[in-house]
Amino acid sequence: MIYETIITSVDAVGKPHIAPFGVREQDGRVLISPFRPSTSLDNLLRTGHAVMNLTDDVRIFAGALTGRRDWPVRPAEQVSGYVLQAALAHRELVLEDVQEDATRPVLIFRVVHAAMHAPFCGFNRAQAAVIELAVLVSRLHLLPQDKIINELAYLQIAIDKTAGAKELEAWGWLMAAVNSHLHQNEPVGTA
Repeated sequence: MIYETIITSVDAVGKPHIAPFGVREQDGRVLISPFRPSTSLDNLLRTGHAVMNLTDDVRIFAGALTGRRDWPVRPAEQVSGYVLQAALAHRELVLEDVQEDATRPVLIFRVVHAAMHAPFCGFNRAQAAVIELAVLVSRLHLLPQDKIINELAYLQIAIDKTAGAKELEAWGWLMAAVNSHLHQNEPVGTA
C-alpha cells in the first residue's frame, strides 16, 4: 500500500524542502523512492533524515508541484528537520539503508518519533481528486496527451460536486501546470 504524504527534507543551508511522496511501510520501516535526479534525494542522502507529514490540506500537495513550497513549519523533535504546521500527524525518520537503483533508489527509514496533532476527518472526493491530479502532474512528461485529458475529465466531476475553497485553489494551480504542458506539446499546425 502507498500512502500519499508530504516529506520535508533539509537542504545544504538548513532550509526546509517540501515535496509530496507516496511512501510504503514494511516491517515497521518507511520506504521512500525518489526519482533521480531530485532535490529531495540529494537532501535525504546528505542528511540521513526526513519528516513524513500527514495532512488533509491538499494545497500543499499541489503547491509543491507548482512552485509554492513556502508553507509554515516548526522544528522537529528528534531530527534536524521541520514539521509542517498543517500536519495532522508526523513521523521523524532516520535513514537506515539504501537499495541502489539507477532510476529510483529505495531509501529505508526508521521512525524515531511520531506525534498526532489533530484528528483526521477523512478526505472528500475533491481532496482525493486534487491528490490524483497532483500525481498526474508529477508524471505529465511520461503520459500520452489522451490519457491526461481522459483523467482530467473524470477528476473534474469530483471537483464540481464536492470542492471547497482550498480544493479549488489547489485544482487551479495544478490545472495551470497541465494546460502549460498540453500547450507546449501541441502538434505542429494546431491552434
